[in-house]
Amino acid sequence: MGLHWGADSLKSLIPDELWAQIQSVQVDPSEPTAEYDCLNFLNAQSGETMATIPVQYFYRLRRDKLRHLLSQGIDVRYGRNMQAIEYAEDGRHATTLCDDGQSITTRLVVGTDGARSTTRQLLLGSSAGRIRYLPYCATFVQASYNAEQARFLRAFHPLYLAGINPAGYFSFFGLHNAEDPAQPESWTFFFYISWHSTLEEQKDTAEWTNAQRLQQVKEFAKTFADPWRSAFEWLEDDHQVWYMNLTDFNPGSRDHRWNNRGGCVTLAGDAAHAMTYQRGQGLNHSVTDAANLAECIRDFVQGRVSQSEAITRYENEMISRAGGEVCLSTTNTEMLHNWEKVLSSPVLNSGLKRNNTAHVG
Repeated sequence: MGLHWGADSLKSLIPDELWAQIQSVQVDPSEPTAEYDCLNFLNAQSGETMATIPVQYFYRLRRDKLRHLLSQGIDVRYGRNMQAIEYAEDGRHATTLCDDGQSITTRLVVGTDGARSTTRQLLLGSSAGRIRYLPYCATFVQASYNAEQARFLRAFHPLYLAGINPAGYFSFFGLHNAEDPAQPESWTFFFYISWHSTLEEQKDTAEWTNAQRLQQVKEFAKTFADPWRSAFEWLEDDHQVWYMNLTDFNPGSRDHRWNNRGGCVTLAGDAAHAMTYQRGQGLNHSVTDAANLAECIRDFVQGRVSQSEAITRYENEMISRAGGEVCLSTTNTEMLHNWEKVLSSPVLNSGLKRNNTAHVG
């Protein structure tokens, strides 16, 4: 995952001794995060550089290692699925009911259960709370190679590359894990190709096998320059891939404003604002949600404002900020897959900076 402008928010949420370990959860712990770096966008067909996007302190974090770091000292209970939320008559508490018969009563429920959030659907109903499927999809790969191949692939950039193919494809190539810099054969790379695919086509291919997904993306890769061409060509025919539809959810859209029940329940992260990933904004908005929500909780716990006022203030800011990014990221995705419009795309014009334009629609 990419963390850049949201780094200060994450830093504000954790003890100094945990932030001091942030280097240890990067894809290559031995590669210090540069204060100033560049994300290169290539013409993925010719291999020529199209644009160089400046980034400051671009942390490339391993999701599992970051989760382990952030869970230290926190009581995390896995394996429970929430089925319902009940609200006390006095409006001061909410009770979550789980599928194992257990329940938890609390002053505040925060749904952070991802893009297909159960909490969101409980608040808005199954129709309004549903994720929106977009006419784009992608196939992802994680793979390791022999030492010679690994060194060749990483020579293009030690951490990350983006590619735009005039044939209508977008692609990313990056390092996923390099615990031992001296053993290239142990490195894992992460890469994908995304493309325009109608909802009808997505439905018709929903039952495709792993072999079919891999063969499809290998054919796409034949129109690419390296590193994508070789990275896909060198995969075994039974290599595991992950196919997924692109989706979004804009909390600022009509009928998407939930009732927070006097500040007893709210949403954050992808549960509140699922967005496409070609502009690399999801994690940054999510940790900003957490930092802002923590500040609002502090205000009502210390009696400066009511709980209802604090949570509503959090939601208003979050919906304006992240709702605007949902729209911008979806527009960016559309333009990156259209060669005639790609040079006007937000990521090539605005880079990875935070979007400060609110959008409600």
